[in-house]
Amino acid sequence: MSFVNPDPEAICKLLREVHTIAVVGLSPNTARPSFRVAQALQSFGYRIFPVRPLVTEVLGETAYPDLESLPEVPDIVEVFRAPEHVPAIVDSCIKLGVKHLWLQDGVVHEEAAQRAQQAGINVVMDRCMFRDHTQLCDGI
Repeated sequence: MSFVNPDPEAICKLLREVHTIAVVGLSPNTARPSFRVAQALQSFGYRIFPVRPLVTEVLGETAYPDLESLPEVPDIVEVFRAPEHVPAIVDSCIKLGVKHLWLQDGVVHEEAAQRAQQAGINVVMDRCMFRDHTQLCDGI
């Protein structure tokens, strides 16, 4: 069985319901897609938790070295890391009780996505949260 993303209506519903986003791999480099996407999401009113070791702050928010260090469980975890890092991120999401996981464009790990789904996590894979927000949800 291969992974299938939620339909566009379900993705839009998800984006309307979440308020806090942990962005794993959020770069402080303004030219990086992770920075630009997180900045746009922040401008839409989402609270961003940067998750990146060795960085203290990104987009005016305190950065954390890993998901376990966050001050609260985010509504959704968005991943800007290479696919080989996804299984460990899924492990953390399961451990913490994260309800939603978003793997950004190009981040594909079928086995980890299916394991997350089996643990009750709603997964979106290989899609851009910013693009879906603007194209599917009419800017919410």
